Amino acid sequence: MPYLSASLEDGVAHVRLNRPDKLNALTLPALDELATMARHLRRDRSLRAVVLSGEGRSFCAGLDFASVFGDGPVQVARRFVPRPWLGTNPFQEACWAWRRLPVPVIAVVHGHCYGGGLQIALAADFRFTTADAQWSVLEGRWGLIPDMSGVRSLAQQVGIDTAKRLTMTAEVVSGEEAVRLGLATATSEDPYADARALAAQIATRSPDAVAAAKRLFDRRWSSSPRRTFARERLEQAVLLGAPNTAIMRKASADRSAEEEPPRFRRRLLP
Repeated sequence: MPYLSASLEDGVAHVRLNRPDKLNALTLPALDELATMARHLRRDRSLRAVVLSGEGRSFCAGLDFASVFGDGPVQVARRFVPRPWLGTNPFQEACWAWRRLPVPVIAVVHGHCYGGGLQIALAADFRFTTADAQWSVLEGRWGLIPDMSGVRSLAQQVGIDTAKRLTMTAEVVSGEEAVRLGLATATSEDPYADARALAAQIATRSPDAVAAAKRLFDRRWSSSPRRTFARERLEQAVLLGAPNTAIMRKASADRSAEEEPPRFRRRLLP
């Protein structure tokens, strides 16, 4: 049975972790499927957003250690080897592939969000969570560290002291506390509805501008001012001549556009 299920609705891909009987715990095939799905979605230039959620009682309880290590040490060892053209190994790419998408990825978290599951959630651009969800950098409980791109993601979301504390203690925090710490975007009684609403709101903006904003922030958030300014100029130069920018400009000048969203063309860049 596939680990992921997916559907497309009004330009929004709804991707669901689909192993509810095991709290959507991750197996080696599941890691491959996550990366493959992200690559598939990246090729769709009509895509506007992705909503990533989990079926059943949890978002994702992390690695299924019995399954992963039951496949044998050779299989695990192979997946530690990075692919030079990506800079990630298959464990890391299962999460980081979602960062490579040129559209916003919105994670919907409920129940457990542990270990590898937390790292998947942190790879999204936004995270809506129930207040009682359980978040944890759980690897410390097994004598390990987050190694599925989690260190980089934590560095972008929380202060270094908080990242160290969560990693060294493996403590479990509520969704409400996750928001306070910066792990999550907001709490919600219906995080899936809020994710859909945000995706719909973003879809009223130029897909090229949205993609440019994501590239700019993701690639230059910690860069020097000089490199950031250079990237700003490059992205803006492309946008000034983009057909979707003209469509957005016209829609903004037309008061009726509030009732009838503009019809954009396919995104310029993959």
